[in-house]
Parts: sequence; structure tokens; C-alpha cells
Amino acid sequence: MSIVSWEVRHVRIRLRRPVKHASYARTETDNVVVVCKLADGSIGYGEGVPREYVTGETIDSAMSLLQASDLAGQFSPCATFADVLTQAERFHLKPIPGDDRACRGNAARCAVELALLDAYGRMYGEPLMNVTRALAPELYEPRECVQYSGIILTAKGWKARLMALAYRWQGFRQIKVKVGILGLDDAKRLRVLRRMLGANREIRIDANEAWATSEVLERIQALEPFGIASVEQPVPHEDVAALIAVRQRTKVPIMLDESLCSMVDAQRAVDDRTCDLFNLRLSKCGGFIPTLRLAQYAQQHGLGYQLGCQVGETGILSAAGRHFATSVKGIRHLEGSFDRHLVWHSLAQEDLTFGRGGWAPALVGSGLGVTFDPVLLDAVTVRREVLFGG
Repeated sequence: MSIVSWEVRHVRIRLRRPVKHASYARTETDNVVVVCKLADGSIGYGEGVPREYVTGETIDSAMSLLQASDLAGQFSPCATFADVLTQAERFHLKPIPGDDRACRGNAARCAVELALLDAYGRMYGEPLMNVTRALAPELYEPRECVQYSGIILTAKGWKARLMALAYRWQGFRQIKVKVGILGLDDAKRLRVLRRMLGANREIRIDANEAWATSEVLERIQALEPFGIASVEQPVPHEDVAALIAVRQRTKVPIMLDESLCSMVDAQRAVDDRTCDLFNLRLSKCGGFIPTLRLAQYAQQHGLGYQLGCQVGETGILSAAGRHFATSVKGIRHLEGSFDRHLVWHSLAQEDLTFGRGGWAPALVGSGLGVTFDPVLLDAVTVRREVLFGG
């Protein structure tokens, strides 16, 4: 079965509330959506969320990269789903000069890969989670449901107390707290949150590159008494080497996020011993298969990993993340499926938002396993380009 058309869209998704952290603040997100159509009429959707401060991508650079890349010439007709997986892992976008980390096209690549896997998955009756079974059988552990983490961004005072109590009452087991935000006292907030959440809830913190190398150890040690499970990206990427010494002087596990976008990053992290955990995100890491390979690499080298998400993901990435979460074992923390809580338009007809306590079921349909609304997609489209076909 052959591909008859590729198209790419710039979509703008409004957020239900402003989202702020140490690196950025936003009220909307500009995402790239790729649509793949097969000769039998099967249609697949893929999504990427370009973030300049993470992978160096913007919506314009992602759109331009897809237009400059030869997709039509890289995909031949696939007789089996195994053929699809081979081509999905092998294809590449046009090389970007100076991209020594091999990550500056990851959001765009993710959108293409997911669209391909969704289209052929629907045609062959294969859910996306079967990619794990085929390519990483040692990690394959199907589950009927998974539990997502809660998150506390900039809330302080009574708002922080209320959020913590709500998470505790609903049964969330893990909470992520953003720290390093100008004007907020991290120690005071963590003291309050730990008291409200209780001793048996896991708290991890995310600094989003906020701390200077001269203060990072002091910052972490000040929060150690509150039982921190891990600290995510405490320093800017260019200062990541400082974490070698930090890890020797703190018991809090260090997680890389902005510094972990590709296999190049992963190999450097292992060689330099800068972290204990990887934060894997499908868009940031280039798609389902590259993210799967990073999970394998982490396991092989004795590191842990979590599955994260990008602010403003629609139902496309939420569905892909659900398939990853319900098929890959060893995920320490799980983020995502905020759909109804965060975006006005998820593009999926089904509600993928996690339920009480963060619990959410596996998706059982073919491909991404959800139905997308083309009319709504048109409504949020800012720009549309045909890459191949019509």
C-alpha cells in the first residue's frame, strides 16, 4: 500500500489558562500537524510541538524543514506493518547545518513519524503500542491503565494549599512542582506542599534551567529535607557539565530534560555521568521510535526515565503518549493527557483527559486509536502546505 499525499499544517491552540515556568510563559501554542493519506483512503495524523529553547525549533523552521525534505522519495509501498516500522525508523529530514546534537528537526520529525504510523496502523489494524512489542520486546509490558502525575506551576499561599489538598483527595500518587520561578520562595512552597500532600506522596521538582552553576547545589540541598524524588534540569544546557560534581554531593537524583533531546545527548550524558534519569518527550525526542530507543539506552546503562509532555499538546500527542505509557515498562513518572484541563481544542473526538487520581485507560483502536475532527482542524489551522500529492 502506497502513500498518495502528505500535508503539513501550522495550527494555533489556545490554552485555557496561562502556563508559566522559569523558561517561558504562554497563553497559546503553535504546533505542527502532518496528515498522511494512503491509497486505500486511510488517513493518519501526527503532531510536533516546536520549542526554540528546547530543540532550537520554531513553527516556521519546522514548516520550512518539512517543505525542504524529500518525504515522497523516502517511502515506498509497504506490504506489511514490519515494512512500515523499518521505513518509519530509517527516514530523515534534510540535515541542518551546525546541528551537532541532532535534534533541531525533532518536532517536525515526530509529526511525520506519527502520521505514518497512524495511517498504516489503521490500515493494518495495528495499534501504536505494538511498535514497542515489535522493536523493543524487552521493554514491552502492556497495561490496561496508567496513572499520570499532577503538576503545580506557580501557585503559592492558599492556592498551593488548595491544589495540594485536591491532588491528595483525588488520589494522585506523584506531584511535579515547578521551582526557580522569580518571586517565589521554593523552600517555603515545598514545606507547605509536603505538609498538605502528606509523607506518602512523591514530590519531584523541575527548575527548567533556572539555576546558575554557582548556586545549584545550595538550591537542591535546601529542598532535600522535603523528600524530593528528583530534580529536573536544574541548570541551563550549556552548563550541564556542572552536574557531574553536583551529583557527587547530593542524594537527589538529577534528571535531564532540555539537555536530553537525542541519542547524541544521551550518549554524552552517560559518558559524562551528568544525570540519573532521562525525561523523554515524544516531540522533543523526534517521535515514538526514537523515544523508544532512548528508553532502551537508559535501561542498558542503568538510568531511569520518565515520559513527559509538552505544554499545549493536542489529542494527537496525548494518544501517542498513552500508547507509549501503556506499553513500555519502567517509566518512573508519567506526564500528559491534560487535554480538557489545558487546551480549548484537543482535535480528538474522544476525551483523552486523565480521570480521578490521574488514572487513564489504554487505547485499543488501530493506529493512534482515536478519531480526529477535520472540521476543527481546519478551524485552528493558520497555514497549510501540501508536501506531496493533493
